[in-house]
Amino acid sequence: MVATTEELLELHGQVRDCTACPLHLTRIQAVPGYGPVTARVMAVGEAPGENEDREGKPFVGAAGRLLTSLLESAGLDRRDIYITNIVKCRPPRNRDPEPIEVEACSHYLDEQIALFQPDVILLLGRHALARLLPGAGGISRLHGERLRHNDRVFVPLYHPAAALYNGGLRETLEADMRRVRGYLADAEAARARRAGGASASELRQVAAAPGGAQMDLF
Repeated sequence: MVATTEELLELHGQVRDCTACPLHLTRIQAVPGYGPVTARVMAVGEAPGENEDREGKPFVGAAGRLLTSLLESAGLDRRDIYITNIVKCRPPRNRDPEPIEVEACSHYLDEQIALFQPDVILLLGRHALARLLPGAGGISRLHGERLRHNDRVFVPLYHPAAALYNGGLRETLEADMRRVRGYLADAEAARARRAGGASASELRQVAAAPGGAQMDLF
């Protein structure tokens, strides 16, 4: 089933009207997500910051510019990717999201994933990793790896903001993003074979092709 623009806009409207946790009292506006309904790649970050809170779009500050640059370095166009966060409203002073806030937003993220059915989900930072792959391990061990869980492909990456404070992480992020390009090629091939009626074993062989190793979780 292909998602429609109307379905996405309706979900965005629900996010903007949400008062499920105390963050709605301090936000300027909620930040549902941004990108085309046809996106095959989803990037999930932590939470909106000051710029995002003001503009209503995710990753529009310095970390967003770095994300755009990283995607371009791997031959990816940000305009083809749907970008969101695990928490849709800015936590005061950009603190870490609290568990009650993550829980209040959890169904929105689940609905976004169900709507897009993305080929690959990029987990930007430890909070996104913990939310979508709890118990899988730490970001320092898993970054750049292709992980499969519940028939979805996830790739944990360091959050671009981390590279703004630790310049050494930029090269790591660039290398990991180049691996993502290979994973996407594999996922596109698997989707094409699935449409042609390939068997589950054949699809698994495609998913474990030279783009990089794959770990099955849980």
